[in-house]
Amino acid sequence: MAVRRVVPTVRSRAVRESREFYGLLGLEEVMNHGWIMTLASPSSPAAQISFMTDDRTAPVAPDMSIEVDDVDAAYAVMRESGAEIVHPLQDEEWGVRRFFVRDPGGRVVNVLGHR
Repeated sequence: MAVRRVVPTVRSRAVRESREFYGLLGLEEVMNHGWIMTLASPSSPAAQISFMTDDRTAPVAPDMSIEVDDVDAAYAVMRESGAEIVHPLQDEEWGVRRFFVRDPGGRVVNVLGHR
């Protein structure tokens, strides 16, 4: 299993304003579902940051996302380790398969793969 990117998630009610502010640094919107928006660097697309009001399909908002090449393998490893699964593995309508797990410091990590 390989990590493709790590994206911090900032909870914010000022999503539009954040797009304008971080746009001043050169980040551009690459995804916007209304409740979550991701900005990325055009010259280094894996350099990203997401802004979220609330997660639409999960009980909590994650602190970060980690995209992996095999989300099913990542889920199996986390379950076998005894890590707390906060949100079960599921397919989402926007084209990702994901689950949430809590890290040792209490942060919620959205582990995902694109379908």
